Amino acid sequence: MILRQFLSLTQSASTERRAEAAGALARTYLQGTLGPDAAWEAKTALLALLDDPAAAVRRALAQACAASDQAPRPLIVALASDQPDIACLVLARSPVLMDADLVDCVAMGCEETRSAVAGRADLSRPVAAALAEVGGAPSLIALAKNPRASIGTAALLRMVERHGDDAALRQALLARPDLAIEVRHAVVALVAEQLSRFGQDAGWISSERGTRVAREARDAAALALSDEAGEAGLARLVAHLRVQEQLTAGLILRAILSLRLPFAEVALAELSGLSRARVAGLMLEAQGAGFAALHRRAGLPGLLLPAIQAALSVWREANNGRSGLDGPRLARSMIEAALTACETMPFAEARGLMALLARFEAEAARDEARIHAHAQAQAETTPQEPPQAVLLAAPEAALVEAAPSPIPAVVVLPPEPAAPAPHVSDASWPASWPTAPRAEERIGASVTISEAAATLAPDFAETVLASLADDLRASFLASRAAPPPAAAAEIEIRPEPRRAARPREIAVAVAAGMIPEDLVLSYRADRLRLAA
Repeated sequence: MILRQFLSLTQSASTERRAEAAGALARTYLQGTLGPDAAWEAKTALLALLDDPAAAVRRALAQACAASDQAPRPLIVALASDQPDIACLVLARSPVLMDADLVDCVAMGCEETRSAVAGRADLSRPVAAALAEVGGAPSLIALAKNPRASIGTAALLRMVERHGDDAALRQALLARPDLAIEVRHAVVALVAEQLSRFGQDAGWISSERGTRVAREARDAAALALSDEAGEAGLARLVAHLRVQEQLTAGLILRAILSLRLPFAEVALAELSGLSRARVAGLMLEAQGAGFAALHRRAGLPGLLLPAIQAALSVWREANNGRSGLDGPRLARSMIEAALTACETMPFAEARGLMALLARFEAEAARDEARIHAHAQAQAETTPQEPPQAVLLAAPEAALVEAAPSPIPAVVVLPPEPAAPAPHVSDASWPASWPTAPRAEERIGASVTISEAAATLAPDFAETVLASLADDLRASFLASRAAPPPAAAAEIEIRPEPRRAARPREIAVAVAAGMIPEDLVLSYRADRLRLAA
């Protein structure tokens, strides 16, 4: 009944009415509320609509069935092979399609349908591999931007190999958090080759120099990636370099001379077939016959053996703490030792090696200069803390706050336990003073009694003198009672070796220098009168 009524409707209705009826019928069928006979008739009617000449009708079917897992599989497969704007609706979302259907659509479709497949949330590795093999740059960019797509390392390397010259693809690949270290190195190597070709085409560098620059940039990138690879990533990186025929003797020599000893250990273990622990032990005894045998077994040129042995000897001394070198200085010392070892070789044989070592030495020197310059720049940009104000322990703090003349900034002086202080004379005060910033306050300059100190109130002098210990006050008064020297009022203080100043002596010296003579005499008279 449903099939007969629907077919009669579609024969006379307009395209819009047929498309609306097709969508309504598809949604009714997907709800699952129809009986078995009615569901069969509805399914048959939906399949019959695939022959409708109007694309709007088929598009309405695709829109209604794209996201449902209850859609008839023959209907979805047929829609996936329709024109691109209809096929993309089901290729991007339909859970009914299997990997075989998607691979077939990738192989036979266009870039628009491939991009729709590449954006699927549940994209599997076989489908991703098919896209990497036949897809163009637009579909591969969509695949790389899909965070939920499962892409194997081989597929990623194939993407770089086929369309790695596309900057948008490289950017999308490098933005993936799960990008394998082998792919990262492949991207960097490809960029280095492109820059080298660009320089050669522009006539800036020769072909030989361009090839060398690209190779050295690729090697430097491999070593930089090895620093953050970890154990598993380092092994994968070395295996990848060996497959790509980029695990060369020059790269191993560069690794040793740049202090990438873990990379050198894994590389020698990969080439020799020995365990990494065994290789590490032989590298510690570089001058022995065992390391020479390892060198030959790894297939390294015999010309490199003296240079590597000399460099490893310097590294071992530094590792044992006998040389005190580290970082760029150690690397330069290793390179210098390698160059010294090459001086005894015939020039015709060692010419290329010495040129390579000279380039390594220049790179190490530049790295050391960069580190030093960066440290200096950071030191200059770091804000300097302002000098702290004078903070003396009580009771000396009251004296400093009321002093009319500036006092140089000193560190905080904690109070000392009460103890008999030594006799402090006028000649010993300047040696205990803190260094003053002004010229007239430096040791060796003429010292005069400040007239501003006379403005101090008598009660303030009483407070200060009363706070001093009795024995210290008696020593001070006895020194004041002595007759003044016959020389002029200004006393020339001769420079003498700086002594370690004690906090109590500094406080007494500063206090005594600020109290006028008449206040001291009046205080002594008062004390004698009270004692009587």
